[in-house]
Amino acid sequence: MPIILCMWDLKTIPPLEQRAQGGTTCAYYGAIIMAGYVAKQQLLADIEAGLKSVITVTEYEKVQTVILSVLAGYDVELNESSRNATEKSKDLLNMFLDAKRVEGRADSTLARYTYILNQLFNAENVSAYDVTVYHIRDFFVKEKNRGIADSTISGYREVFNSFFGWLTNEGLISRNPCSNLGAIRQEKKVRKPYSAVEIQKMIDACTCIRDKAIILFLLNTGCRVSEMCSLKVGEIDIRSKECIVYGKGRKERTVFFNDLTAWALDEYLEERHAKPDEALFVGLNGRGMQPGGIRVMLNRIEKRSGVENVHLHRFRRTLATDMINRNVAIQDVAAILGHERIDTTMKYIYQSKERTKATYERYTA
Repeated sequence: MPIILCMWDLKTIPPLEQRAQGGTTCAYYGAIIMAGYVAKQQLLADIEAGLKSVITVTEYEKVQTVILSVLAGYDVELNESSRNATEKSKDLLNMFLDAKRVEGRADSTLARYTYILNQLFNAENVSAYDVTVYHIRDFFVKEKNRGIADSTISGYREVFNSFFGWLTNEGLISRNPCSNLGAIRQEKKVRKPYSAVEIQKMIDACTCIRDKAIILFLLNTGCRVSEMCSLKVGEIDIRSKECIVYGKGRKERTVFFNDLTAWALDEYLEERHAKPDEALFVGLNGRGMQPGGIRVMLNRIEKRSGVENVHLHRFRRTLATDMINRNVAIQDVAAILGHERIDTTMKYIYQSKERTKATYERYTA
C-alpha cells in the first residue's frame, strides 16, 4: 500500500518489489521525500531534521546513500500549498526581522532568531500561521529528549514569545500561541567566579603575550567577547587605560583596565607592529580574531592550566563579584558590564558563604 505524504507530490511510486531493494524501512521512508533536483536542498534539510533524534550521523549517511541510489530516476516536488505555506512563513519571519533591525538588534541576534524559528517550523512541519501551543510544547519535548538544557529551551521560549507576540500585535495572527505556555523551570546552579589562584594558573599557562593580554583584558574590562573582537587598535587608549565599546543594540560605553593589562597590551601591539586600523587581537593569519577563535584559545589554556570550566562569561562574573566584594555600588557594576537592568547584573554576582556570614555577624554584633 503506497504511503501518501500530503506535503509532497510523487510523480512516480515504485512497485513494492523495487521498494524492497532499498533495504530498511527507514531508507524507504527517507527515499520517498529525497529525489527532485529543484527541491533537493530543502528535502535534505527536512530528512535530517526528521531523523536527527532517531538515528546517528553515520546511520543517516548510509540511509542517504540508499536514497540516492534507489530514487535517482524519480521526480518529487513540493505541493503548491506547502510551498505557499513555506513562503508565507519566510515572509512573516522577514517582516519580523526587519522590525527588529529597525529597533537596533544586532545581526548576531537576528541570526539567532532566524535559526531558532526555522528549527521550530522544520521540526514540526508547520507554517508560522498555523503554530499552536501544542506544536511548541512538542518541539520542547523533542529538544529535551536530545539533551538540550532547560536554560537553552527557556531561551527558545523567549524568541517564540517575541516573534508570535509581534505577529499578534501587528494583527497578522489572531493569538499568540505562547500565551498559555508556562515558564521553563531551570535548575539553579552556583556559578562561581575565578579564584585568584585560577587566574594566576591561566596567566601562567599562556604561551604568548597575545593570550596573556586577552585574559587580562577580559578580566579587567568585563567586555563581552563580541565587543572585544570588534575593537580596533586605534580605539584603545593605553595611556588613559580605557576604551569605548559598543554593546547590544550598538549602545556605547567606556570600559577601563589596570596597569598590568595596559602593559600586556602595549607589549603585544609593539611586538606585532600593529596599525591603528587593524583589529586589536589577530590570529596567525593576521585577521581579527572572532569569538570562535577566542573559545579555542581558552580551551587550550583550560587544558594546560588545569583550571576547570574556563568560559567567556565567567570573566564578566569574576569582575562583577570582585567589584561588589570591594563595596562598589551595584549601579556602577551594571554600567561597567553594559546592563540596563540591575536584576541582570545580580545574576552575575556570586555571594560566598563566608561573605554572607561576615555580613550577618556585623549585623548581630
